[in-house]
Amino acid sequence: MARGKSYKVSFKPTFQNQVMLFPPDLNEMVSADHPVRIVDQIIDGIDLRVLVARYKAGGTSSYSPSMLLKVLVYAYMNNIYSSRKIEDVLKRDIYFMWLSGMSKPDHNTISRFRSNRLQEILQPIFSQVVLLLCTEGLLSLKELYTDGTKIEANANRYSFVWGKSITNNREKIKEQLNELWRYAQSVAAAELNSPPDPPDPGPVDSSKVREAIEQINQALDSVKNEKKVDPKIRQKLNYAHKNWPDTLDKYDKQEQILNGRNSYSKTDTDATFMRMKEDHMKNGQLKPAYNVQISTNNQYILSYSIHQNPGDTLTLPTHLSSHIKHLKIKPSNITADAGYGSEQNYKLLESKKITAYVKHNQFDRNQNEKIRLKKRFTVDQLPYDQQEDAFTCPAGKKLINQGSFQSQSGSGYPQVITKYQCESCSYCRLKSQCHGQKGNRVIEVNLQYRRLKTKADKRLNTKKGIAKRKKRCYDVEPVFANIKHNHQFKRFMLRGLEKVTVEMGLLALAHNLRKVA
Repeated sequence: MARGKSYKVSFKPTFQNQVMLFPPDLNEMVSADHPVRIVDQIIDGIDLRVLVARYKAGGTSSYSPSMLLKVLVYAYMNNIYSSRKIEDVLKRDIYFMWLSGMSKPDHNTISRFRSNRLQEILQPIFSQVVLLLCTEGLLSLKELYTDGTKIEANANRYSFVWGKSITNNREKIKEQLNELWRYAQSVAAAELNSPPDPPDPGPVDSSKVREAIEQINQALDSVKNEKKVDPKIRQKLNYAHKNWPDTLDKYDKQEQILNGRNSYSKTDTDATFMRMKEDHMKNGQLKPAYNVQISTNNQYILSYSIHQNPGDTLTLPTHLSSHIKHLKIKPSNITADAGYGSEQNYKLLESKKITAYVKHNQFDRNQNEKIRLKKRFTVDQLPYDQQEDAFTCPAGKKLINQGSFQSQSGSGYPQVITKYQCESCSYCRLKSQCHGQKGNRVIEVNLQYRRLKTKADKRLNTKKGIAKRKKRCYDVEPVFANIKHNHQFKRFMLRGLEKVTVEMGLLALAHNLRKVA
């Protein structure tokens, strides 16, 4: 500093209240490589006539469906899922203002568009975007990596209906009805020539209960000495007459909603209670949720589907048919984990001539030599001679075919089970290790499933199979991690299967466009 001189601190001037002669151009404020331009460009490049057809002519003008779709997708790209928050950013965020052309639809308009207008429409639109990305060489439609995850539903966690409790309560009503009938029969037997008929042994319903209660009341009314009838029985009959028919009608409606499921939430009847792994200790908690299935390639989502059953095994046929229906292309191969390795899925993929790189539930254990040596007496480890149609035990004895019978898997899929019996287990030194049955060992084998598993083992242990198994871990699983952890989407905003499907479509569309950007 020079002698005798002093300097002041200077600040740049602000023009907060300065009036502009010309308004600013929003287009100049959005850089050419910003992700919002990718959203605008791709959605403008697809056919939205199916969406426009959802609007009726006449009345006041509507907001552009193309603009609303762009706003929703860009909001999901930026972790904004609430319609009220989307309404807010449309008024203050420069990128949303540019995308909407300064339009300011309120949260009701945004919510109605998302919940109603996009139903059954978003999936074909999503497929158009996938095909567009495929033409640009960003992904392949021939190789699929499939997996599923559970996302919590927007439903009350403590108001639920369980299928087993309905069954148990029906049985309780039936037992109590039988007790009342037996009591009426014992009291009226001495005075009546024909005691009341017993209730129908089949499942009870409201009409059968009313009829049975009337018969019991008539039998008790016919008793000349009223003192013989226990007043508590009269009281129970009155209660049963007033409540049981309505209760059984309620159970019928609940069973229609369940439609084969084990549970549902009262606030979102489409949601099923599933065990969620939410903490690092993997402590499962039962919560209303949906099973989300996706197929990916190069970490792009190619197709998605929503299911109400918690297991992945039964979801593959529906998911695969939806994939082929919307993309109009059959994949050449599919890679999935052991949750999909069932006879039904193997046969489905074999019939469609899709190469299945799908593990079965014993695949990983069979790769461990120590486990194989410990379990050398299990059915899977016994060598099978197809020409003789016989198995050979570790002692060298033959297990001979004893005939087959029809069975069903836990999901109701028909199976053919074949019985094999050892020719002689007498004086065998390995019998105590081999089995604990009395007499000769008998095994039951599903030969079709065994053949399919053997075929899968060979395919998965080839060089291509090993590469596919490794790639699956970093192709499909990171997509779920990105959605649930990085973008904090762990609970749906909407209720109902159709609306949840729309929301998953927006998530998938946002994920793909975010990856492009």
